[in-house]
Amino acid sequence: MYLFLGNLSIVDLCYTTITIPKLVHMLLSGDYTLSSAECFTQMYFFLHVATTEDLLLFIMAYDRYAAICKPLHYHRMLSKKSCILLMVAAWVTGCFNSSFATFTSSNIPLFSNTVPQFFCEFKAFAKISCPNAGFQLFGYMEAVIFGFGPFLCSIISYVKVINVILHIKSEDWRSKAFSTCSSHLMVLSMFYGTWMSVYIMPPLKDTRVFEMTLSILYSTITPMLNPLIYSVRNKDVRRALLKLMGCKVREERGM
Repeated sequence: MYLFLGNLSIVDLCYTTITIPKLVHMLLSGDYTLSSAECFTQMYFFLHVATTEDLLLFIMAYDRYAAICKPLHYHRMLSKKSCILLMVAAWVTGCFNSSFATFTSSNIPLFSNTVPQFFCEFKAFAKISCPNAGFQLFGYMEAVIFGFGPFLCSIISYVKVINVILHIKSEDWRSKAFSTCSSHLMVLSMFYGTWMSVYIMPPLKDTRVFEMTLSILYSTITPMLNPLIYSVRNKDVRRALLKLMGCKVREERGM
């Protein structure tokens, strides 16, 4: 679990590092232009961490499924070696997907050089691509395969998990099982709720402000809330934080 949480923390850190510093620079300087190299570099790294997080959230859902539905086989299904291989596969898949998508984006004809988004987003390029380029169809395929696919698999995992939990006779064990899943379910709901609203939403006449607001939520706000959610819901993390704070208090009193 902590291996998965560590990778999720790296992904969340990358999300804000990729978009926020450049956005702050633009707002402070008033210069809203980006070179092609800067734009596609930002797109590559953002797609990389976005794809990795999609797969990582599914892996974490599978981890909860194995822990609750197959507890006697958990260490066989998710051994240390298997977990490391899954993490490597998630990052490598994200790398290949972002490379292919960024290369495709850099070679399509555009009718405008103004990206209707606060960062170089993949879907924003679909809006300014020529209609006959087929890029919009490619964008929807990308969203279905690397977005909706992992989300559907996560939902299937949790349907089975909830079905098992509801058949537990002990109320204490039932609440404990729900507690182990609640943090991940909250993160899953926030991330996919905002992400799917942006990428699966059909094109409308004027949705620029709405899409930008949702993009800010899933690219900056959600990564900032994830550590808080897992810290509050995790007893080990709470205990470590309290211990750290207690040590500091004792040191200050000694001084």
